[in-house]
Amino acid sequence: MKYISEFRSPEIVDALLKEIRGTVKGDWNIMEVCGGQTHSLVKNGLLNMLPSRIQMIHGPGCPVCVTPVNLIDKAVYLAMESDVILCSFGDMIRVPGSGMSLLEAKSKGGDVRILYSPLEAVKIARENPDREVVFFAVGFETTAPANALSVIHAHREGLKNYSILTSHVLVPPAMEAIMNDEDCRVSAFLAAGHVCAIMGIHEYYPLVEKYKIPIVVTGFEPVDLLEGILMVVKQLESGEYKLENQYKRVVTAEGNQNAIAVIDKIFEVTHREWRGIGNIPFSGYAVKESYSDYDANKKFNIDLAEAHEDPTCLSGEVMKGKIKPGQCPNFGTKCTPVKPLGAPMVSSEGACAAYYHFNRAASLAEEV
Repeated sequence: MKYISEFRSPEIVDALLKEIRGTVKGDWNIMEVCGGQTHSLVKNGLLNMLPSRIQMIHGPGCPVCVTPVNLIDKAVYLAMESDVILCSFGDMIRVPGSGMSLLEAKSKGGDVRILYSPLEAVKIARENPDREVVFFAVGFETTAPANALSVIHAHREGLKNYSILTSHVLVPPAMEAIMNDEDCRVSAFLAAGHVCAIMGIHEYYPLVEKYKIPIVVTGFEPVDLLEGILMVVKQLESGEYKLENQYKRVVTAEGNQNAIAVIDKIFEVTHREWRGIGNIPFSGYAVKESYSDYDANKKFNIDLAEAHEDPTCLSGEVMKGKIKPGQCPNFGTKCTPVKPLGAPMVSSEGACAAYYHFNRAASLAEEV
């Protein structure tokens, strides 16, 4: 297929790997921020093809994985309320809370519906005027425009029974938190191309200058990732640090201004808790006060006991790049996609799930 097959070309992949091997001289730790990039690296076997001097560190770029336990508990609570229709993307359904997942809530009679778009939830609210409809709005900057647009549509239609339970997180503050960690060993970043397609690239210049670290905006196909890695390695070997854009076919410097305007209309930046990581200042979106009628947190005023991650789950260490999935003693034993301890084992972008499905033998070897 045009515009896909060429970015999966074995010949181009081989040529890029050869150039990377001929360029790298030092030992470098490169973090790919996005879980989609992690899955592509693992699924396509690229981790095993790279020279040993290059170590890929898997970052926290999976919004499902970092959604706090207490928000999942709130979603479950709402789903079990008789007058609430709880709508969600499918990748949130099996993520464990402190008690049960949304899938378990659905099995116990909760009205949980899996949707492909928040605008479907607005339609459900329109068709069920006697029921409250809540959309579980999870994601990075990438999904924020659609979730914000659902509020705009509901407001225009005068729907009083629609709201969103928001768990939006932002990538640049997470990267800064990683760099501020005293145990950080990241030499460079591959930034998430889909996030930059929305937000542009201007937010990354201050990170490059502050931490003297290369950042390359990168896509998700094998050729994208290897080109991004090559661009990073060339900078590292020459002692340079700058922001580069490998994903120019999708990402522009200014981003999608219409999408940004929609985000700014509905959301404001706030502090946010990241599951397994902790609180990161100014790292999330919250619904603005002017649209508080559509904020499920305020609308339902849910007061649940503080919830915590399973203490035996090391997903936070995985998402901070401190360990690989196979180095967790529970990987593939007490923690599997069927019975997960943490979100990265069930999310479609989780590093643990990627290793379990596509690189399990290597993962178990890491544990030894």
